[in-house]
Amino acid sequence: MESNMEIDKRNENPSSPDYFRQWSQWQLIDSILPTGGFAHSFGLEAAIQACIISDQEDLKTYVIHVLENTGSLLLPFVYAATKSPDIDTWTKLDKTLEATLTNEVSRKASTSQGSALLRIAASVFLEVPSLKKMRDSLLGSGTICFHHAPVFGLVFGLLGLDSGTSQRAYMFITMRDVLSAATRLNLVGPLGASALQHQIAHVAEQMVKKWMDRPIEEACQTSPLLDTVQGCHGYLFSRLFCS
Repeated sequence: MESNMEIDKRNENPSSPDYFRQWSQWQLIDSILPTGGFAHSFGLEAAIQACIISDQEDLKTYVIHVLENTGSLLLPFVYAATKSPDIDTWTKLDKTLEATLTNEVSRKASTSQGSALLRIAASVFLEVPSLKKMRDSLLGSGTICFHHAPVFGLVFGLLGLDSGTSQRAYMFITMRDVLSAATRLNLVGPLGASALQHQIAHVAEQMVKKWMDRPIEEACQTSPLLDTVQGCHGYLFSRLFCS
């Protein structure tokens, strides 16, 4: 007689849409996806040159503040776009975020990564033709800036992934990119960055639970100093990152 475990394994269908959605989810947060995230330091480079960060403890505090700011300001846009992945909602979210972001550096970083993500998603996920249709219909129209958070939520929503997954994934790539920037700025080594990422993971989860599923009307800045520092990035005499 077959055991329950053997029956369960036999009944698992490797071609199930749920499996494909998981592969798509992992691909979207994989560092190999060329969205340009590693060209940005989230203001870290400017913070180092301003002597706000000098050691790993400062870095840990900075990353936590970045996550808090990301959760409070951007998760509402990721959530709304994932829940209603249609062109009208996305257009409204994009315009609202364009008006919400308060410095030119962060706006350019957001639109650069967002436009790259949509271009790649439209080329990779051919099973979702609406991605290409949306991009083609609005590209060059001047009505959409292609901000990253709404595009991220849109792609997750059209791929059939839930809003909790999209918001948690957005926080993950934020933490990943800041720590990657810290490594390339020689503030921490690869092993130290990995250890720090593990230490901060529980804080990131708390941030997700605190800020997830909020309407865009509640989007706000919780760490205005980070916004100010990032805005100063364009004035650095020498810089490695775009923002």
